Amino acid sequence: MDDQNQARRARAFRALHERGTFVIPNCWDGGSARLLGSLGFQALATSSAATAATYGRRDGQVSRDEVLAQARIICEATPLPVSGDLENGFGPAPADTALTIRLAAQAGLVGGSIEDTTGRAADPIFDFSLAVDRVASAVEAARALAFPFTLTARTENFLHGRPDLDDTIRRLQAFEKAGADVLFAPGLPSLDAVRTVCRSVSKPVNFMVAIPGKSFSVAELADAGVRRISLATTTYRAALTGLADAAREVATTGTFGYLGRILPGAELDRILGE
Repeated sequence: MDDQNQARRARAFRALHERGTFVIPNCWDGGSARLLGSLGFQALATSSAATAATYGRRDGQVSRDEVLAQARIICEATPLPVSGDLENGFGPAPADTALTIRLAAQAGLVGGSIEDTTGRAADPIFDFSLAVDRVASAVEAARALAFPFTLTARTENFLHGRPDLDDTIRRLQAFEKAGADVLFAPGLPSLDAVRTVCRSVSKPVNFMVAIPGKSFSVAELADAGVRRISLATTTYRAALTGLADAAREVATTGTFGYLGRILPGAELDRILGE
C-alpha cells in the first residue's frame, strides 16, 4: 500500500469517530473483508480470536508476525480502513507496544488496540502504572507515523474476573490522558455501566458485541454515548455456525438442503471481483 492511500484511509477512519455511532465488523481473511465491505460498512477490524482460529488455535496462541501477516492480506483485499486487534502488544514492556504499532502500520493498518492483559492466568492484568506506560509508548509510536494512526486502549478487567468499574474507569481516564484516541472496556455488564464509562471520558468509546445478555442494540448503545461498536469474533463464529450446520446435515442425513441457503457462486464471484 502506498503512503498516500494509507493516509487517506487513516483520515477516513479518524473521521468516523467524529460523527455519530458506527459499527466496525471484524473480518479474518481477504474474502470476509470483501464481503463485509460489499454490505456498506465503512471500516473493518481484525479479531485476535478469529485470527487464531484460522490457524487452528485458541485466542492468544498466535505470534505478532502471524497476526500482522493476516492483517496485511486483509488490508490488500479492501479499500476500507482496517484497525487491528493487536492483543497486548506482544510483550510486557512499553517498547513492545511501540514496536507493534510501527509494524502494524507497515502491514497497512490505520488503527489498532492495545490491551492491559498480561497473558498470565494467576495475574491477568498489568499493574496500573505499567499499563499506562505501555499505552503511552504505543501512543508515542503512533504519533511518529506519517499518518493519523487511531490508537485504542483497552482495559480487560471485566473479561478476567475483575468486575471493578471504578478501576476500569480509572484506567480508561489514564489511557486518555496518555493520548489514546479511543477507549475500550470489553464485557461491561449493563447499559448503566456503559453510560457511566462514556460520561467519565471525553474520547470516543468502543463497545464490543459478544456476550449474550450483555450486548445491546445500536440505538441503545448510541443513546448511551458509544461511538464505535465492534463485533469481535462473533462474525467468525457465525460463519462457522453455517459450516457446522451444513456439514452436520450431510453427515447425519446424507442430504444437501444447505445448498438452497448458501451465497450463490455468482454473487461471491461478484463480491471478490469488486
